[in-house]
Amino acid sequence: MSEPPALDVLLPADLAGTRLGPDPTEAALRALWTRPPGPGTGAHPEGPWVRAVMIGTLDGAAAGPDGRTGSINDAADHRVFTTLRALSDVVLVGVGTARDEGYPGALDLPEALVAARGADGFAPGLPLAVVTRSGQLSDALLAGDARPYVVTHAGCPRLDALRTEVGAERLLVHGDDDVDLRGAVAALAAAGLPRIALEGGPSLLARMVTLGLVDELSLTLSPQLVGGDAPRMLAGVPFLDPVVPGRLVHLLHADGVLLARYALGRVEG
Repeated sequence: MSEPPALDVLLPADLAGTRLGPDPTEAALRALWTRPPGPGTGAHPEGPWVRAVMIGTLDGAAAGPDGRTGSINDAADHRVFTTLRALSDVVLVGVGTARDEGYPGALDLPEALVAARGADGFAPGLPLAVVTRSGQLSDALLAGDARPYVVTHAGCPRLDALRTEVGAERLLVHGDDDVDLRGAVAALAAAGLPRIALEGGPSLLARMVTLGLVDELSLTLSPQLVGGDAPRMLAGVPFLDPVVPGRLVHLLHADGVLLARYALGRVEG
């Protein structure tokens, strides 16, 4: 495997011009992404903290022609993506994205980042939480010994089957006829998983943003035009009124790829 690319810091101003070379522990990247996102906030704010991790193209596509993000990302995006997973208690994803992207039931991290997680106060393992209305899980999610958390609602037609497939302790039931995402986020935090990496897809992200549940957006801008009818980053919701503003916290660059961190929602400043 080729060496990951160096990342040049464009913002914030006090770090502009810094080059972040490859590092198995990603100490500099971890420090950058755990900087307080705004005045009055700490590196790890109190309560649940949801960071959306997304990629988009120049023409606004959230996936490539094959319907997957793998066809529009690159090594720079992968480097940041993996580091952000290491800075999370749990990865939250919609069941459609889990199926399309081939998510396994357990998420692996490089050995050096597992050790770094411990130094940052995280558990060694990184669990997955899958949001589903139908309760239909892909075979990949149920392969092996580890099982994901499953977030669903009381009316899910496969509720009893899910208790057998993932175990009652990993089944989070919130809402009557649809998934109560606010309750689900609170339940993950109560289970000791407050720092949540939301990896999509666009429908789940849109619902979370509409409910005001997304605190940060880490966005990779891929320098490609793909055309077609690929989904946008937010899908399935009307225009937001009022719109949700973002404040740029930092910006990195590598070979035309821009990697940004935006503060949303509760952060002031």
